Amino acid sequence: MQVHFESHDLHGAQLRDLVLQRLTFAMRRVALHVPTARVQLTDINGPRGGIDKRCTLELRTEGAGTLVISATAARWREAFEHALARASRALTRAWQRSRSHPKNNKRLPLPSSD
Repeated sequence: MQVHFESHDLHGAQLRDLVLQRLTFAMRRVALHVPTARVQLTDINGPRGGIDKRCTLELRTEGAGTLVISATAARWREAFEHALARASRALTRAWQRSRSHPKNNKRLPLPSSD
């Protein structure tokens, strides 16, 4: 799995190694089905403070399309952990949904009215 990390904030950029470790660990079972992931950490209000740290995870998957998950919290790590938990639940639901529908869903021929 290839991971792209983006953060224009100094404090967010310091979490780069931790974010990459946690993401690869959490996605280790599905790494073949998620070829690329993008993590973006942004500070909504800038230096004013508040609950404004946003983590956006974009997972490009094979079979489930592209999943984009965002989470906002007071601290960078909280936002990332919340987004990661939501992303794993969303991936699980998407793959369960795709497995519940047969791939070879062939329609029966309509009876002829000869």
